[in-house]
Amino acid sequence: QEQLVESGGGWVQPGGSLRLSCAGSGSIFRINTMAWYRQAPGKERESVGYITSGGSTNYADFVKGRFTITRDNAKNTVYLQMGSLKPEDTAVYYCNADIIVNAKTYAMNYWGKGTLVTVSS
Repeated sequence: QEQLVESGGGWVQPGGSLRLSCAGSGSIFRINTMAWYRQAPGKERESVGYITSGGSTNYADFVKGRFTITRDNAKNTVYLQMGSLKPEDTAVYYCNADIIVNAKTYAMNYWGKGTLVTVSS
């Protein structure tokens, strides 16, 4: 069973940094686009950004210049490097990816269970 598992969440002071990881496991042939979303308390889930299999990235305006998404295709892993963190960045961060399990199938979309990031003094 393919799955995505996030790690690296925790508590950090405003202005600090944190790196999240999301690893895909199971029978994976290839992973296409990998993305990060977040959901703050009482708010809807929103896109943080994504990275294509070729390494192209796109970010939400509210994280541009502060967050960076990278990936390691050999490890089926995507990273979210967060800097200059603000209290409003507090949220559960979710990983999302389009996973292909073999050469004869289409990609299916998967979600991780999320990791909590708390930015507070």
